Parts: sequence; structure tokens; C-alpha cells
Amino acid sequence: MNEYTFPILFGVFVGVVTRLYLLKTDYRQYPTYLHGKIIHIALGFIAAGLGTIAVPAIMEKEFAAITFLALAASQFRDVRNMERNTLNELDQYELVPRGKTYIEGIAIVFEGRNYLVIFTSFVSTLAYLVWNIWAAVIASIIGLLVARKFMSGSRLKDIVDIEYVEPHFEGAGLYVDNIYIMNIGLPARQKEILRYGMGFVLKPKNFNARSTIANLGQRQAILHDISTALGVYRDSGTPALVPLAKRDLDDGRVGIFILPQEKDIEKAKAIIGNVPTLENAIRMPTESEANKKGRKLR
Repeated sequence: MNEYTFPILFGVFVGVVTRLYLLKTDYRQYPTYLHGKIIHIALGFIAAGLGTIAVPAIMEKEFAAITFLALAASQFRDVRNMERNTLNELDQYELVPRGKTYIEGIAIVFEGRNYLVIFTSFVSTLAYLVWNIWAAVIASIIGLLVARKFMSGSRLKDIVDIEYVEPHFEGAGLYVDNIYIMNIGLPARQKEILRYGMGFVLKPKNFNARSTIANLGQRQAILHDISTALGVYRDSGTPALVPLAKRDLDDGRVGIFILPQEKDIEKAKAIIGNVPTLENAIRMPTESEANKKGRKLR
């Protein structure tokens, strides 16, 4: 044992605790319990070790070790590849798939959270060595708060207003409000849809939100989350019972049609509101230099 032993142990401990805090299995059941969690906890332990060892290496002027640590940290890109490949394989067997945009967002999150672990371990160990254990405790709390802030981004309720609208037929055309969803010709299917179906209209709060919810990946994420949370009234080989999201081309509203097994309007609105705004789907056309020179987009 030497002067670095306790700071290193403390930094690794804080890093692992941070990863456990960021590791959450919710209604989507991902990461899976128990083995999926073991993989991410093990990777979190490695990330904590990397962040902790970096501080003594710098103090001892072991710059070759820093180069090695930087190379090792770059390998966390493989975490993203692992998650992407796993979810792409699983998505083929979902009744309502996540979609590639949602999968890429999940993969980025899992990679990014390991970097948050490295940061928390680094600042905790640094505070321990420069000052004392109490300063390290304060630094670790700050690191946890930073990790919590970056744990998740914005939600759909931040950019849209959600309104329930009963789906209806005009001839063979299924509509949510005045938004055309699909064509259903069989009377038996129409009765099923009217019995089990629910419709929602997403009204964008600004022009940026209009462009964001127009993204097909964002719309698929909404359908997947609500179908996972409330169930879905369909099986394979029933294309007429597939949940759909269609856009009003005039004003940018999006009509959501779902067939849940639990028909609860308030719960469904809450679930839609909590769908993450996918990073890869966010669009900000109002920030364009060309748009800034013209009239203000609303």
C-alpha cells in the first residue's frame, strides 16, 4: 500500500456507484435483468478504474500511461456498437419496433454514461489527493449531480401539446381528427379498430418542434414506447392492426393511432409525453442563417 491506494479505491468506488445510479431497467426492460446489467456494471468498473488511475499517472509524470489510458477509453466506442448490434437483432422480433433512430440514441447514451463515470472518478480522486477525503466526498457529489443532469435529455411533452381524439372512419379511410391514417376496407377490422383504437394529436409548440416530430424515427419511438407500456392489440401477420403515426402536411401536427390492450387516456398521454426527444431527430431550422434573415418562423 502507498499514498495512492485509498484515493484509487475511493475513486473506483464512486465511479461504480455512479454507474449503478445511471443504470436503470424500466418498462422497456432494457438493459435486461440480470445478465445485461452485469455487462454494464463490469464496463462501469473499468471506466471508473481508467478515470481514477489517470490522476496518479499525471502526478507521477507517467505520460506514457496517460496515452495508454486515452487509447483504452477510446475502446468504449465498442460499447455503442455492442448495443446497436444487440438492439437491431432484437428489433426484428418486436410487434412494434423501436426503429434505427431510437436504437442509435440508446447506443450513444450507453457510451456516454461510461464517460460520465470516468469524469466522476477523476474529479473524486483528484480532490482526495490535492485536499482530503471530505473534499473528495464533495467532488463526488458534484460529479453525481452532473451525471444526473446529463442522464437524459428533453421529453416530448417539452415540445408538443398532446390531445386525445377518438379515431373515426370516413368510408374506408381511418382518420384521427382530420389526419388520414390508413385504408381499412373490411367491416370486421373497422369494428375492432373502433373498439380498441385510440387517437392522439401532437401539436408542435414551435417551428423547431414541427421539424423534430416530422422525423420518422421520432414517430416510431412514440409508437414503440406506448405499445410497450400499454400493450398492443395485434399479432404477426395483421397489418391492419399496426399502430401508425401520420403527419398533417398543412400545419405539421402528427396524428398517433394505437391499439393498446389497456385503454387509459390519461396514462397514454403521460407515456407519450415522457417519450425521449431523440438526439438524432432534433432539428433546429430557426437557427439557420438564411432563416434568421427572413421573417420569424413560428
